[in-house]
Parts: sequence; C-alpha cells; structure tokens
Amino acid sequence: MARVPGICFGGVLSPDPIDASAQSGVVYSMELSSKYTAVVELIDRANADDPVTVEYQGETHPKEVLYAAHHLAWVLRLQPEACECLRIAAKAQHLCRWEIPRADYPMNRPGYLKWREDLKHFHAKRTGELMAEAGYDTESIERVQSLNLKKRLKADADCQTLEDALCLTFLELGFDDLIKKYDEAKIVSIVQKTTLKMSDAGKALIATIKFSEAGQHVLAQL
Repeated sequence: MARVPGICFGGVLSPDPIDASAQSGVVYSMELSSKYTAVVELIDRANADDPVTVEYQGETHPKEVLYAAHHLAWVLRLQPEACECLRIAAKAQHLCRWEIPRADYPMNRPGYLKWREDLKHFHAKRTGELMAEAGYDTESIERVQSLNLKKRLKADADCQTLEDALCLTFLELGFDDLIKKYDEAKIVSIVQKTTLKMSDAGKALIATIKFSEAGQHVLAQL
C-alpha cells in the first residue's frame, strides 16, 4: 500500500492514529477551529468501534478509522487548504458504515444501489448530529451533508474533490481485496467506472499509489 507523502492526515491538531506529519515533516498552515478538532475527535471515537480491523504499515487499525484518515489525506493532497466542511465530509463519509451491512439487502444490483443510497443518508444524518454536538451551525451542517450526499457531483468543486479522495482511497486500500473476490473482467470494469467519476487531477494521482503485482496486472489491462 502506498504512503501519501506530505500529508497531515487529520489536519492541524489531528487525533488521527496515523501521524503522517511526523513522517513528512509537513503540517499545513491553515488555522482550524476548536469545533473542527472536537468533531474530528467525535468521528474518530465513533469509528473506533468498528469491529473490522485492517493491517496498515505494520499496525492494526479499525477499518473506518483508517479509511477516514486516508479520505482526508487525499483531500488535502488535492486541496491543501481545504475548508473545514470539506475536511469533515471526508472524515465522515463512511461514519459507522458497519451499522448498515450489505448483507441486509438483496444481493443484486437494485439491492446494492439501495444499500449505497441508504448509507449516504445514514452518514449524513450521523455527521450532522456530531457536528451539532461540536457546536457547528445549521448552515455548516447542511453544507457537509450536501457533500456526503454528493448532490452536485461534477458541478461542485468540493464534491468532486471528495469523490476523487474516495476513489483514490479505494484504489490504495481496497483494491487487492476486490481482486480476490472477482474475476479480472469484473475488476477492470469496476476500475473503469471508478475513473469515470474522477477529475483529471484525481486521476493523475493514481500514478502515485504503489500497487501490488496483482493490482498492476489489472491496471495494465485498461
């Protein structure tokens, strides 16, 4: 799996378990509010209950804590001075995702789409609750929820940045697991659909990911 150089995963004063700023010596200069620090702590505390754990660089992490950190890392790679609302949306895009398991829905395309749609609304609602607890106003909460729901993808620059970050995290952290589950033709189709959702800036960053041999083989088919 690839490191993401030059990224402070949680922004300034992040409680994230992956201290990329220590690796790179880079901390972004943007001043972030105490409310931001509070809501990030609430998000990480909620995601720490994830029963699924993953190994990353020799350490074990709750899956959604790791993914949230990388969502934010890629956002900051694309927009180093990203606003608080975009940062929060990145951290919370998979908030407590395990509470709505895929297995609760029919194992077909309509079931998958319904699951994804329900997840978006679940994440947006939970994020709004945590933001309110941290002291954010209604306008900020609604802005983050709009990003979580991807209401204006392609038309909203922040929404596109978030989508790019989600796609990059999938390719960085989840690609090998997908390769184990499906045949090559299916994987190639998934990657093609993924890149169609990305901006040119997002796609350019795919080249910075260190893929496994299996991942490189699939990408060579594109």
